Amino acid sequence: MNRAEAIAFRRKIEKAAETQSDADALQSIELFQKWEDRIGVETPVGKRVQDGGRLWECVQLHTPELGWNPSLTPALWHEVSLNPWPAWSQPLGSADAYPLGAHVSHNNKHWESDYASNTWEPGVFGWTEIPQ
Repeated sequence: MNRAEAIAFRRKIEKAAETQSDADALQSIELFQKWEDRIGVETPVGKRVQDGGRLWECVQLHTPELGWNPSLTPALWHEVSLNPWPAWSQPLGSADAYPLGAHVSHNNKHWESDYASNTWEPGVFGWTEIPQ
């Protein structure tokens, strides 16, 4: 197989991976396009990429730029996980604030964000407790 054929075959693999469930996708992260290969390419909502050994899903249409790695831009990406209630962590600012409707666990309770760009601690302000 020559280089052009290998590149075409890789694109077919990435296209097929897009239809996988999150559970299957997390078992085969290496099948997804690398985030750095999306730099300068418009990325639609729902597009999944690999970065840092983790799988990420685009949550806002954008064109990635150098330094906009998924782990650094939570307004653009969220990590694909099977855990519907990830542990809350204090945002450092608006760049990693929780979006409206985000689900977290904190102090042995489940919470849903009532506001966009929420930086408050659940139980203090801006969150609704969800019965378990």
